[in-house]
Amino acid sequence: MNEIRPNIRRDRPVIRQLDDAAINRIAAGEVVERPASAVKELVENALDAGARRILVDITDGGKTLIRVTDDGCGMTADDLPLALSRHATSKIDGTDLLNIHSFGFRGEALPSLGAVGRLSLTSRAGAGDAVAITVSGGRASAVRPAALNAGTQVELRDLFFATPARLKFMRSDRAEAQAVGDVIKRLAMAEPFVGFTLRDVSDGREPRVVFRADPETGDLFDALHGRLARVLGRDFAENALRIEAGRDDVTMTGYAALPTYSRGSSVAQYLFVNGRPVRDRMLYGALRAAYHDFLSRDRHPAAALFLNCDPTLVDVNVHPAKSEVRFRDPGTARGLIVTGLRHALAEAGHRASSTVADATLGAMRPEPFSRPAYQMDRPSGAARAAAYQAQSPGFAEMQGTYSARVEPQPDETPTPEGDERPNGLPLGAARAQIHENYIVAQTETGMILVDQHAAHERLVYERLKRQMAENGVAAQALLIPEIIDLGGAEAAMLLEMADDLARLGLVVESFGPGSVAVRETPAILGPVDAAAMLRDILDELADQGESLGLQARIEAILSRVACHGSVRSGRRMSADEMNALLREMEATPHSGQCNHGRPTYVELKLADIEKLFGRT
Repeated sequence: MNEIRPNIRRDRPVIRQLDDAAINRIAAGEVVERPASAVKELVENALDAGARRILVDITDGGKTLIRVTDDGCGMTADDLPLALSRHATSKIDGTDLLNIHSFGFRGEALPSLGAVGRLSLTSRAGAGDAVAITVSGGRASAVRPAALNAGTQVELRDLFFATPARLKFMRSDRAEAQAVGDVIKRLAMAEPFVGFTLRDVSDGREPRVVFRADPETGDLFDALHGRLARVLGRDFAENALRIEAGRDDVTMTGYAALPTYSRGSSVAQYLFVNGRPVRDRMLYGALRAAYHDFLSRDRHPAAALFLNCDPTLVDVNVHPAKSEVRFRDPGTARGLIVTGLRHALAEAGHRASSTVADATLGAMRPEPFSRPAYQMDRPSGAARAAAYQAQSPGFAEMQGTYSARVEPQPDETPTPEGDERPNGLPLGAARAQIHENYIVAQTETGMILVDQHAAHERLVYERLKRQMAENGVAAQALLIPEIIDLGGAEAAMLLEMADDLARLGLVVESFGPGSVAVRETPAILGPVDAAAMLRDILDELADQGESLGLQARIEAILSRVACHGSVRSGRRMSADEMNALLREMEATPHSGQCNHGRPTYVELKLADIEKLFGRT
């Protein structure tokens, strides 16, 4: 009971200088958390050495063996012992820790790996002789001759054998191998002109290629598109929008998927700063904010975005793993992501992802057939008319230009069929309405199936948002201003964005130290708990650097208004109404998905439809 703090000794502690082995093991704990961390450091070294092809072999998820072979510039006999020394690097000279153009710069990776594993380093520079050096548990051997064609080969065996306690925190071989694969794929996206190969050589069997990406060719966007198709899949590449934007001294390139190509988690979000893969909470928050009006809360966007700026504007020396960065002006980077993505999504117009059509076709199960049917050439309109006349009387009335028609309502004058033609119309011409909810339209290359309620809901919602942007948000003045105590720092943070809040109908003023007075609230929200709203806004500011909570609440109201004010399911529409809806969809941004991120239409190509019927 008397020993309140057992870790504090009563006698005066003695200050000692740790030996190099202990220092390296401590440093290894910061730099190398698991096999994937070691792979990341070694592959980044290969990229900094100018490698064009990199081969990575692992055994047991990287716990037993990690071998990285590259064709970079290599090292000489004098370089090898120096490379194993702490804080020895060829990337910087130490005069400027902000102007960094390489992946690595700390000079900690190789000595840290040599301190906790058995490291072998073989290299050959230019036309010189190949040399090798080994280090085990921090003890290095002498440099010796070796055999190697070019570049460098680093072999790390028995990771953490010198610190066995760390092995207890390792996950299964499969989980560690998956983490290694994720590291390789991120670096492969960052360097599309470099070839990457990851092999599993466990149990002495034939090497199994886990991942391979050959060097891409063409310009940067073509190369990146090809690499993303290889890493993230063809579906992502086909449904991704090209992103190219800039603000001040920061530029953003890459690809972002359509809202209708969303994921159930954030696993398909990749961010890079000056070519370096990063996991930055502020940047991920900006990506989420850019899509917040197009996806439901349980869906996540997919994107690979590359931010580039002068190295002096971003600090990469924040964490030993170099996975976190700090911008000098974070607002510029965040604003660029939000505005750049929203501009690209708006330019996409009514486009929806192709995976929607693929899922639709997959849901259709045609009857089995023994062999393909012969596909005749499609006859001309005149030939069809003559054929209809020669057939039974019921077919004679179908001699119009197209093979389907819109049935008029009883009190309507029939619309002459063929007045609305699909030529040049992306969403085609309406041909029928089925189950009083779905519009069937014919295009030049297939057909469109439109959910009339979901489509009109998005159109009304976009119209309401446009009106709000033009006329502002109506504010309701409070009879008695509500005084809220927040604290000095939080009140100051809130007052800094008072003008932005006023544009959304929320008027706040200073009311003494640490307090604010709420004088007006958005009228569309009705009675609100002003104190709870302000604290939600402050939480968002602290977490993301920007608050979208109030705007999201207003837009949620507009979305509900749009839902109730749109064409209801079960309402029969005339041909003119259906065609007018299609034309407005073509002219309205984001009309390819409803307010909740679901698709508003499905496009089926004629070739795919014919396959369902066995026509070849």
